[in-house]
Amino acid sequence: MMTASPSVFLLMVNGQVESAQFPEYDDLFCKYCFVYGQDWVPTAGLEEGISQITSKSQDVRQALVWNLPIDVTFKSTNPYGWPQIVLSVYGPDVFGNDVVRGYGAVHVPFSPGRHKRTIPMFVPESTSILQKFTSWFMGRRPEYTDPKVVAQGEGREAQPG
Repeated sequence: MMTASPSVFLLMVNGQVESAQFPEYDDLFCKYCFVYGQDWVPTAGLEEGISQITSKSQDVRQALVWNLPIDVTFKSTNPYGWPQIVLSVYGPDVFGNDVVRGYGAVHVPFSPGRHKRTIPMFVPESTSILQKFTSWFMGRRPEYTDPKVVAQGEGREAQPG
C-alpha cells in the first residue's frame, strides 16, 4: 500500500524595505524578520536583515530611504501560518542609545506579482503610571525583547485615553 506524500509548495519573497517617514526622528535603521507557522520552512535566502543608518532626505517628503533588500524562499505543505514580515525601526535617543521608534507587521501578499505595502508603525506603551515615570526618568522606552510578538494578536488591545 502506497501513501501519497503531502504536496509541497514554494513561496518566494523578494523586494525591499524602501523607505519610511518618521517626521520627529532622524538617523534611523531598520530590521526585518519573518514570522510563520510550524509547517513553513525557509529553504533559501535570509529570513532576517538589518539596514544601514539613514538620514532624512532634503525634499518635502523627508523620507528615510533604506532600500533594504529582501530575498527568501519558504516551503510548506499548508497555507496555515502564512508568513508575515515584521519591521522594527531604531534610532538614537538624547543620550545616544539606540531605542525603538516603531514596530509594524504585514502578511506577505497572497497573490503573485508586484506589490507595494505601507505598514503603519507603533510603539508599545507602559501599562502603569510607575512604569511610565521610570521609562521617562531613565530615558528608556518600553520595547519588546522579541519583535516577533508584533505579528501576534495578544496584548494589542487599544488602551483608553
